[in-house]
Amino acid sequence: MSRVDDYIDQMAAMLPPGIAIRREADTDIYKLLSAMAEEMARIDNRGDDLLRESDPRTTTELLAEWEAQVGLPDPCLAGAEQTVQQRRNAVVARYTARGGQSKQFFIDFAASLGYTVTITEFRPFRAGISVAGDALTNGDWIFAWRVNAPETTITYFRAGQSSAGEALRSWGNDMLECAIDRLKPAHTILQFGYA
Repeated sequence: MSRVDDYIDQMAAMLPPGIAIRREADTDIYKLLSAMAEEMARIDNRGDDLLRESDPRTTTELLAEWEAQVGLPDPCLAGAEQTVQQRRNAVVARYTARGGQSKQFFIDFAASLGYTVTITEFRPFRAGISVAGDALTNGDWIFAWRVNAPETTITYFRAGQSSAGEALRSWGNDMLECAIDRLKPAHTILQFGYA
């Protein structure tokens, strides 16, 4: 039974009893109740839509408002065409990012944007600890770190997540580089490696 039918039944139950008001489907009163029930069901469905829109992970209609709330679109991505899914991921990443400087923080942050990465930290060459063949990473290398990501990260069109008119597939790592570069500690030297 649909919501329209539920509303018709509820309104018909509130009609006065007796034979003066017929409740058959071909009567004028039934047609009036049906028209009112359709609008009530539409409004009820919009209430369900509002629940969906209240979560940035599932929003569609209010995505621009969610982005404005967290300062998106990011200025370093100006002009970049993003899918609805990527825009949602960016909003969620802004809301859930608590800040941090650990490897795990940056790995988790990249994952919230839809990227799978690892991080390499360079330790200085130390006598007694390092062995022959280790890289000579002294000086500024102690402040360097590298984000390792696939050469191309592909975002696929997903039913229920993407919207009409979007490409079936998009790729690129510009958003990853921009977002991590903005969050990195200022004294560090950030590199990106793609393989």
